[in-house]
Amino acid sequence: MILYDYVLSASCYKVRLMAALLDIPITLKAVNFHPEKQHKSPEMLRLNAAGTLPVLVDGDVILVQSADMLRHLVTPKNAGWLGDNPAQTEKWLDFASRLNASLGMARLHDVLMFDADIDQVRCDGVAQLRQLEEWLTEQRFDGMTFLTGAAPTIADIACFPNAALAEDGGVSLDPYPSIRLWMRAIRSLPGFIEMPGIHRLHELSPAPARPE
Repeated sequence: MILYDYVLSASCYKVRLMAALLDIPITLKAVNFHPEKQHKSPEMLRLNAAGTLPVLVDGDVILVQSADMLRHLVTPKNAGWLGDNPAQTEKWLDFASRLNASLGMARLHDVLMFDADIDQVRCDGVAQLRQLEEWLTEQRFDGMTFLTGAAPTIADIACFPNAALAEDGGVSLDPYPSIRLWMRAIRSLPGFIEMPGIHRLHELSPAPARPE
């Protein structure tokens, strides 16, 4: 299984993270998204005519949407990651795509100088964070930690990166305590991996030994 990957891409990261959480080995093939725009090269366009990342190749299967990649990585032995309520899972996968179009685009504007209506995408991102905060607060009142229940699903992994990287696009996470608790829960999962801007919970690691 090969993932055509850009280390700073939130969409690529969610696939890397899902594979790590499921302990599925994948081969990463780095693509210079910026500044060389290798995702628009003839080789990449043969894999994905839209010229976007990530691209996941598994034998004869080529996937170009991150939500499809998350579904593809789930096997019968860990089918719980699909959730008990498929409609809810799909709802949040759709929400993740809206986060990408708002918070994700704000981050691309600020970090990689993409052209965007920055005021509009930030405004859209704040509206979506408020919606996410309200839902996660209701979940907490019901004793639920994650988007669709007590256990994480692919919906959480789909939504997590762009929410966690919101501040890279000029949107503060300070007003959203439930989102911050949810992100902490995801970062606490066994197998969690980092990307630039998203770090593991170092306090969960063993304390370094004191020098004699």
